[in-house]
Amino acid sequence: MCSSHQHSNDQVSTAATGAGISVRVEDMTCGHCAGTIKSAIESSIPGTKVTANPEARLVSVEGAADLAQISNIITTAGYTPTPAHA
Repeated sequence: MCSSHQHSNDQVSTAATGAGISVRVEDMTCGHCAGTIKSAIESSIPGTKVTANPEARLVSVEGAADLAQISNIITTAGYTPTPAHA
């Protein structure tokens, strides 16, 4: 997680969409956090298009193989994703 901000242990909500995967990241509070997540996903899955919006706390991934892979990458980047409840 971003060392320039104090983060709580908020969880990440995730949902698969028809156009890709959208991930709600409650502890993505600044541009540095967004950049960390975006870089982690793009470097792990070449060819993906990642949009990370810290104001909306939303990460959108197009071209991703699956939600489990995205969740693993976010965990490795220092965040704790959990599937959204139906």
